[in-house]
Amino acid sequence: MGKWASFPHPGEFDFSPADVRARWARLHAGDAEPLPADEAVLQAWTLFHRGEFQKAVEAGLKAGGPGITVANRATCIHATYLEKKEKVRLELFQQVAHSALEQAQREPRNASAFYLQGYALGRYSQAISVAKALAQGLGGKVKESLEQAIRLSPRHADAHIALAAFHSEVIDKVGPLIGGMTYGAKKETGLKLFQEGLRLHPQSAIGMIEYANGLVMLEGESRMAEATELYERAAASTPCDAKERLDVALAQAELQE
Repeated sequence: MGKWASFPHPGEFDFSPADVRARWARLHAGDAEPLPADEAVLQAWTLFHRGEFQKAVEAGLKAGGPGITVANRATCIHATYLEKKEKVRLELFQQVAHSALEQAQREPRNASAFYLQGYALGRYSQAISVAKALAQGLGGKVKESLEQAIRLSPRHADAHIALAAFHSEVIDKVGPLIGGMTYGAKKETGLKLFQEGLRLHPQSAIGMIEYANGLVMLEGESRMAEATELYERAAASTPCDAKERLDVALAQAELQE
């Protein structure tokens, strides 16, 4: 593993493990991850929330067990927001998809394993083009993984948002008829999933961003004003950790374009 790009706002979230434990419910409102009993895993999560993603991966892998979730999550966030080289980004998403699949096979009740597999495959699909990913059969894997995450953890807001984005992306790329018949993608399902994800986690900046994008993909220019309002809310929200800081920055950058 070469040296990763640093979080661009160092020191902004100077958490200790005790801080993370005290803030756990807010920090994990999106993934409903249980508070770890293992101090080594809590330390790995602390590094994640501070924005020290490479160190979080190393600590998570060393801790093993639930630490694998931290490693996979940190790798995904680094690849999504900070990795500049497209080839490396794709490799990282593939790496997480493989690791999360193995974790899900070992721990079939672990919602985060299924979520991270679906998330990694979804981001990989976006990177290579959704149409190409669908042709490779990745659409079904994304959908099945995220649906299983929700079955195992109905309060997993991030899985609801990611699955809603899947429905939106597929319909946007292949249309509602083929999207529904071939890939099981439905506009009504996508909209309901977005709404449920934001009901579970109303402060989710990435949820607002994805919902805004989904509204335009599913309903067109008629929802542009509502989408812009969602982006403005995301851009004005107060992040609770480094990952949310990157989400807020994304919304702010989009509004400036």
